[in-house]
Amino acid sequence: MAGQNINNTDGPGPSVKDKKTYESLRDDGASKEKAARIANAKASARKSNRQDPSRKGGLQPPYDQWTKSDLYDRAKELGIEGRSSMTKKELINALRAR
Repeated sequence: MAGQNINNTDGPGPSVKDKKTYESLRDDGASKEKAARIANAKASARKSNRQDPSRKGGLQPPYDQWTKSDLYDRAKELGIEGRSSMTKKELINALRAR
């Protein structure tokens, strides 16, 4: 296999089920992990005739309506580092980037 790049980082790996969605999310600035997670959720929903995850909606209010204490607790659950020194706005941004 001389001359082949084994660590190909040009596109998604073989585990990404919806490459078009993945590439669109990456173009919009999503991390590789987040883009793969969303693309695979959408592909799985289509395959099993479930509701699209982006239209599903959550039962929680938007982060802007959470208290700083609730945001901190959620950041702790997700293992976000540096949360103790973050402002409410920084906690919201960190949670949304996750």
